[in-house]
Amino acid sequence: MCREMSQDGSGKSQPWLCREERGREPEQGLGFGSAARVFSPSQEQRPRELVDLSVAVLGLLESFLFPNAGKGKCEEMNSGRRCYVGVASRGRGLSAMRGAALAARSVLMAATGAGTGTGTGTGHKRPHPEPAARIGTHDGTFHCDEALACFLLRLLPRYRDAEIVRTRDPQRLAGCDVVVDVGGEYDPERHRYDHHQRSFAESMRSLRPDKPWSTKLSSAGLVYCHFGSQIIAGLLGQPEDGPVVTALYDKLYENFVEEIDAMDNGIAPAAGEPRYALSTTLSARVGHLNPRWNEPDQDTEAGFARAMELVGSEFLERLDFYHRAWLPARALVEEAIRHRFEVDGSGQVLELSQGGCPWKEHLFQLERELALPRPLQLVLFPDRGGQWRVQSVPTAPHSFQSRLPLPEAWRGLRDEALSELAGIPGCVFVHASGFIGGNRTREGALEMARRTLELGGNTEST
Repeated sequence: MCREMSQDGSGKSQPWLCREERGREPEQGLGFGSAARVFSPSQEQRPRELVDLSVAVLGLLESFLFPNAGKGKCEEMNSGRRCYVGVASRGRGLSAMRGAALAARSVLMAATGAGTGTGTGTGHKRPHPEPAARIGTHDGTFHCDEALACFLLRLLPRYRDAEIVRTRDPQRLAGCDVVVDVGGEYDPERHRYDHHQRSFAESMRSLRPDKPWSTKLSSAGLVYCHFGSQIIAGLLGQPEDGPVVTALYDKLYENFVEEIDAMDNGIAPAAGEPRYALSTTLSARVGHLNPRWNEPDQDTEAGFARAMELVGSEFLERLDFYHRAWLPARALVEEAIRHRFEVDGSGQVLELSQGGCPWKEHLFQLERELALPRPLQLVLFPDRGGQWRVQSVPTAPHSFQSRLPLPEAWRGLRDEALSELAGIPGCVFVHASGFIGGNRTREGALEMARRTLELGGNTEST
């Protein structure tokens, strides 16, 4: 039995750290079982300093493997000088070394409670890590919608390390955790998000009646519809049902995802023949990443990876802009609306304290929310050079038409010629379309706005 007991800071005896047992040479044939009996701590004895455990393990190995360390003997041989030390001197060989290793392993497992239950520890098996999730999509020519769908899914914790399986093989797709843009079925319960089947006609409005958009969804829109709020909340650390996530969810769909849905489903942005080609959209740029028809190498895997990187970076950049620039601008516009009568008695001229602020969409939304009796017509703001601008409110957030453009006679004129014609000092320019003009001072810009109201008769321009 061990006579001298090591004491920890609490004064409790630790028989598995007994100095006598640790220091003496183990008996011949000491192995797995005896090591466990000597060194296995009970459940109550297990807490201790890691360094003490290391000393115990090293002491066992040293005494067992090298009992004659420092006392080895050498003899002269015809082939040279040969020495015997430690284990070799006792003739134990590899089997002894294996026994020592098992003994050391037993000490560590017993001390930490790991393993299969050998000794006095509680014992448990470590759970096997779950296999990586798999996201299935079609192979061959790729498009913007499935590239974005795959990127968005990888923003979710469940699919962060997911493997992208590009195939049309039904058996391989059946083994995927989620499938997008292939398979001919839309079943969110089973995470199947295809939109090519004849029966599919879902839109954001049909799936979420509180949303206004009726564009047919692609695989990108389907994934965004079901997971967009969760993704945005996770990226920003905001509550999923909070006002910030709600506003950004709507903004990103209307100004990013919906275009991809429409492009993939062949929906034109407007009726009639377009006046010019749109060839630099995100969908078009993704398309150019596919191999050219006459290239010898038609492999699409590298191109699809680049497509995911492209759409992903643009999605995250757009989210960052809307979160850090567009959303804070709402408060600035709302304050200007509440003080508009201090600028001009008509209440139709808005003054922003900072230029460069994205004000248009906030203005339209706040007009509806606040139920303004008269529509806003003109907006004043300083530019980066210290001069002032007067800009007409458009008829819609993305329209080139103005509610009340600056007078036709001013358009295209500059500097003194413009000032003399308008009768307003400090004029700088008026754009040829009349949607914006400039003056060197705030007072001059405000006078341009007031004169425009007088000459325009407060009527909308078409």
